[in-house]
Order: sequence, then C-alpha cells, then structure tokens
Amino acid sequence: MSARAANFLGFLVCAGLLGFAYYAQFSLHLEPCPLCILQRAGIFAVGVVFLAAALHGPGGAGGRVYFALAVFAAAATAAVSARQLWIQSQPPGTVAACGASLEFMMKILPWKEVLMKVLNGSGECAKVDWRLLGLAMPAWVLIAAAGLAAWAGFANLRPPLRPRY
Repeated sequence: MSARAANFLGFLVCAGLLGFAYYAQFSLHLEPCPLCILQRAGIFAVGVVFLAAALHGPGGAGGRVYFALAVFAAAATAAVSARQLWIQSQPPGTVAACGASLEFMMKILPWKEVLMKVLNGSGECAKVDWRLLGLAMPAWVLIAAAGLAAWAGFANLRPPLRPRY
C-alpha cells in the first residue's frame, strides 16, 4: 500500500469515527459533553493531517512532519479521553454539577478559560450513557487515537515502495 493510500485510509477511519459520533448524537440521542466535543475536534484534526498527507504525498522529511502532526493531535485526543475516563471513574457526587454549555462559554469567556473549565469536567462528562463491550465511548476514542497514531507511523515513516518488475 502506498503512503498516499495509507494516509487516505487513515482519513476515512477518522471520517467514520466522526460519522458514528454524529449518529450517536442525532439518532441515538446521546448529547455530547464538552470533553466529547474536544475529542471530536481531535479526531477531526488527525483526519485533516491524514487528508493533507494523502493529497501531498510527501516523502522523507515531509512524511516525518505529517507523522509528528498526526501523533500530536492523536496524543491530545487521547489525553482528553483519559481525562474523561478519570472523571467517569470518580464516585457519584464527587464531580462538580453540570455547568454552562460549551457554546455559551465560548461566547462569554476567553478561550483559555473555556479550555480550563472544560478540562475540569462536570456532571455531564461523568455520565456514561453508552457502552460497547463494557467500554464507554471515551475508552473507544482513546483506543482509536492510539491506533491512528500507530497508523500515522505506518503511513508516513516507511521507506517508499519500489515497483516490482
């Protein structure tokens, strides 16, 4: 598989993950919390890196740059997922009650303050409404982010394929 095809496949996986997130929101009626929104943004960022790499088709140093960007975005996404999993593991009543919506906070607060409030989590971030094989959605996002980081290495750090004759 060429680097372009591998990067495009990474992009398609990110698009599929986001598609499922929107399906869960609009068809299963699972409202995303602020941390869920940040995880979506992270998967979106990884997808943009994969798409850019697929369109650009870099080799050598360019592939390493795309790898680093994808790993950075995936690591940030994994960190937010891990934070939400930690919040969900706290005993009931120990997490702050639900606060203002993310949209409202973005209108009235500076972005640094919004980020700090979101990362502190709230009651809506501690609630688990959906599980697959015993794992909540942030756990699946954490697994996906790790897999996407590994795939970025496969797609962008391999030596170029040589044609067979």
